[in-house]
Order: sequence, then structure tokens, then C-alpha cells
Amino acid sequence: MRTPHHQTHHAAQSDGPAGELVPPRRNPYEELASLADHPLDDFLTEDGTATRQDDTEEPWAPPNHRRGSRRRNRATGLTTVARCLVWVLTLACLATLADRWALLYAEHKASQQLKGKLHLAAAPEVHIGGFPFLTQLAAQRLDSVSVTVPDIPAHRVTLTQVTATADDIRLDGDGPTAVRGALVRQLHGQVLLSFADMNRELGASQVAFTAHGPGRVLARGTVRVGGRALSVRADTRIRRDGDRGIATSVDGIRLDIDDLATYRPGTGSAEGLHLTPASARRLTREAEKIKALLSVPAIVHRLGVPDSALRAALHDEDELHRLTGAPRFLHELTRVNLLDVALAHPKLLKRLGLDLTLLTALTKLTRPDIADRFSFAFQLPAPPDGAVHLQRVTVDRDGIRADVSGTGLLLGH
Repeated sequence: MRTPHHQTHHAAQSDGPAGELVPPRRNPYEELASLADHPLDDFLTEDGTATRQDDTEEPWAPPNHRRGSRRRNRATGLTTVARCLVWVLTLACLATLADRWALLYAEHKASQQLKGKLHLAAAPEVHIGGFPFLTQLAAQRLDSVSVTVPDIPAHRVTLTQVTATADDIRLDGDGPTAVRGALVRQLHGQVLLSFADMNRELGASQVAFTAHGPGRVLARGTVRVGGRALSVRADTRIRRDGDRGIATSVDGIRLDIDDLATYRPGTGSAEGLHLTPASARRLTREAEKIKALLSVPAIVHRLGVPDSALRAALHDEDELHRLTGAPRFLHELTRVNLLDVALAHPKLLKRLGLDLTLLTALTKLTRPDIADRFSFAFQLPAPPDGAVHLQRVTVDRDGIRADVSGTGLLLGH
């Protein structure tokens, strides 16, 4: 006898219309039978309510609040460290500002005191070296102090700049506002006298100063003599005058009358009024002028021309050119002092292009008068205690420089 189950199974295997395979239909009794393998107790809790199997894998536990507390404590610790760093940085900045303020105040006070004691028109620049300043002040000892003083009057000239650096300074006082004095163990610096200031102060006659060697200064310009502007040139030698002074000696003074003649004040063989080489060469090419010159016995004697050669030159043009064209004759002609014959032969000098009035004014312009226009001297002030010395003196394109050194200087007492 076939049960309904067998009938259903048979029907699932039969072919459908057109030979298609029809899928078997599920039997509801088989689904009920499968429930017997899974007891209902597995899906129920003790109180009879249903639960998910996944929830039973991890038992319930009360929340742990300690973990969050650790996070808050750790954050609180980091904030404390940051606050400490901020306080440290703030205190360091305040200490630095206080140190810098005290330094600026001390530099300002020192600058004002130097201005008053030296009677300066402008306050000098004072820079205190070393850091921090307050610790140096507490120890009453400064590492170094640099001072720059501009425009110090020194008789006829002005010292453009005096710079000095003092090392190992011992202070006498109770603080930055109560420093009574200082002892400078070592000092070194430099004095500058610029050519620009010399030109302004000594160049009233339009004279300019330039370097002319390691220890020499060249002065060039114009001076008015007898109502006429003459070019002037002077060679000034710079020398030390004692331990604290600089002086000049002027030599090589020369006044040029165009390119015709040169006047050198003095009584030596090189001084006086002399023809320039160019004008002497032109003179030998003009027969009438050279014959007029050779007609003066004093000039012929200075030239050293023999009488026989002189007579031949005055009567023969070829002999004249042979005599005056010789290099020795030109050299001797430029060495003749025309002032010796100026008063005795004024017409001769006029034919040569020289004005007697100008020559008279030149003779009144003595060497000291001209040298005074270019000479100068100055002395560094003597300190009340200690010693200051000028060392090496040099000349460069900017001016005259002198090194300064000092020891054991007592200031402010």
C-alpha cells in the first residue's frame, strides 16, 4: 500500500509537460519532524523568554569606570607639564627683558655722562658686551664696553670718529643707578681724521687733501695771490707728537703760474721762481726771446755757458739752436731762479709772460704763510689716572688713522 509520502515522492520525479522536470514539493510533515532534533528548551531562558544564541556567548558584566578615569588622569598629567613649561618660558622671557632693560639703561647713563664730561655736541654710542648683564653687574665686573665718539674738536681740525673698546672693567657702585666709577684695565681703539673734514676746515682756499703714501698727505687746490688764482700743491708729512699727539710738517710747497713757471717759497737752490720744462722748451724755439735771456750776464753765468759759445750763438742761428737744443741747456734753464733778475730786468720778465706785480706778491708770501694753510696738530686729552698712548699712525684713502692704547684708567672718581 502506498502512503501519501511515497506518492508525493513519485510525483516529484515525474516529468512535466513537454518533458520538463518539475521540482518536488516540500512535505510539511517533514519540517515538523525536523523540529524534534532541536529542543525548544535551547531557545528559551529560565523565565521562558526567547533569546539569541549569540548573546549567550559573552556573559553580561557591569561597566568598568576605571579605564576612563585613567585617561582623564593621563590627560591631566600632560596639562600640568605643559603649564610648567609655559611658566618656565614666561619667567625666562621676563628675566631676559629685565636684563635688557637694565643694559639699555646703563648704556644710556654712560653715554650721557661721557657727553657732559667731554663737552660733546652729540652723545656717544656705548655698547656693553657680555650676557647676561645683571650677573656682571652683581659681580661688579664687565667683560667689555665699546664706545664710539663722533666729531671731537681738536684745535683747527675735528676728529671725525674715536672708537675704543675697554676690557676687564671693575665697577664701583651698588647697582645700575648707583655706579660711582670704574677701573679700566685695558683699552684699545682708533682715531680717524677724515679728508672730508680736513677739506672743509682747512680748505678755505679751495684745497683738497688726499693720501700720498703710508705717512704722507698731498694737498692740491688754488690760492689767490696778487689778485690771480694760482694752483697750489703741498706735501704734508704726518708724525706723532709725543705719546698723545699728532702733528704735521709741510714741505714740497709749489705754486704754478699756469704752465709757465713754478714758485717754491724758500731760500734753497730748488726754491724760487723757475720755468717749467714745457715753457723752457718753447722758449728755446723762439730766437728773439732766448737771445734776450742770454743777454743777461747773471743768467748766462747761472747757465754755465762759455763766452765763446755765447758769442757764436748770438751771431749764428745754427749755433744758437745747437746750444739751446741740448738737453743739458734745458735742464739748467729750468734751474735758474728768475727772482734774482726780476727787479733788475723787469722788461725781460714781461717778455717771458711774467707779471712783476705777481712776482712781488709771491715774494711777500713766505713759506710759513703757505705751510700754515695745510698744517695742523692735535692732542688727546690726558686722563686723570692711567695712561693713554698713540701707537701707529697711517694714511689711507679715507683719512689719517692712529691706534690708541690705554692701561689702568680710573673713571668717575
